[in-house]
Amino acid sequence: MITEQDKKHLARCVALAKQALDAGDEPFGSILVSADGTVLFEDHNHVAGGDHTQHPEFEIARWAANHVPAAERAACVVYTSGEHCPMCSAAHGWVGLGRIVYASSSAQYSQWMREWGAPASRVRPLAIAEVVDGIEVDGPEPELAEQVRLLHQAKLNQ
Repeated sequence: MITEQDKKHLARCVALAKQALDAGDEPFGSILVSADGTVLFEDHNHVAGGDHTQHPEFEIARWAANHVPAAERAACVVYTSGEHCPMCSAAHGWVGLGRIVYASSSAQYSQWMREWGAPASRVRPLAIAEVVDGIEVDGPEPELAEQVRLLHQAKLNQ
């Protein structure tokens, strides 16, 4: 269940996605929040330079592996504008991070891209739970998903 506090963190992710779009990148943004509610790390996509592994969720996993004690990672929450791709889901699982909350789902993103006639991705849009066993996942959040949709539409129209 997505709470009001979750929605506030998701709104920050959407703002980070907008920053990515404004920088000429794909509109994805994510944050890592500790068990006590402290934002530990935030990032947005950096794939415009050609390295398509520069996803914010992957950077969160890398950062957490180096800065959050292993015993504390499962209590952290990752918030993201878009559901993790399989690469990011795997990184999340390997590092041992906890709950994931997303504004828009991979299924929604794939549907939007099809509707807009965008080329299909070479990577299948697997749900997080298809990649990581036993993970708590919440999303999508309809109001914020619509904002994410508009950002992706704007990217296609650039």
